Amino acid sequence: MAQQLTFDLPLRPAMGRDDYFVSAANAGAVAQIDAWEGWPTGKLILCGPPSSGKTHLAHVWATASGARIVAATEIAADLDALMEAPALVVEDAEDICGDMSAEEGMFHLHNALAHRGAPLLITARTPPSRWGMKLPDLASRMAQAGLAKLDAPDDALLMAVMMKRAVDRKLPLSPKILSYAAPRLERSFKAADAFIARVDALALSEMRKPSMVHAKAALAHATGDPSS
Repeated sequence: MAQQLTFDLPLRPAMGRDDYFVSAANAGAVAQIDAWEGWPTGKLILCGPPSSGKTHLAHVWATASGARIVAATEIAADLDALMEAPALVVEDAEDICGDMSAEEGMFHLHNALAHRGAPLLITARTPPSRWGMKLPDLASRMAQAGLAKLDAPDDALLMAVMMKRAVDRKLPLSPKILSYAAPRLERSFKAADAFIARVDALALSEMRKPSMVHAKAALAHATGDPSS
């Protein structure tokens, strides 16, 4: 199976996690992550739609930088320890916006890390100007951060991810099936994973190799369109 498809996509080892594929949809953000030691303000906001790969890329960076990873909603519970982190990832930052005490915790954490020169990576679905922060000082600090954007996966990236997921499952998918499915799927890794799982289940239920019939049935299930 590994020889059936050749994609012109660099393959990045994710240090113990699934391989991280690079395409036009994420190359700019990956380049900014790679240059983390030279971030002008020591902080970067990584934003993108749900299931676009933010968390995966944040884990790649955490491995490279030695960073701790914390959800924004959990900062208050461990604030003192987080202030001493050598580097930090804060996930889903917009989830605390509107909660003044949580925003204040984020503000103090930011200042403590900046004072020590510890790098900070923040993930969010949208740029900070759209988070709805109530604390002006926090909004000001976030506006100073660099911004990296992940676009929804393109066809090439979806096909590469589906190929990897199929290999992991020992599922022999043909290039024809992947080429057919990619442009018809929702633009997300979650949709790609669900498609592969559905094809696997359908083929297994019939004790047959996966076919275009299974692919079309899986797409119909995902989209609600029997003509897929």
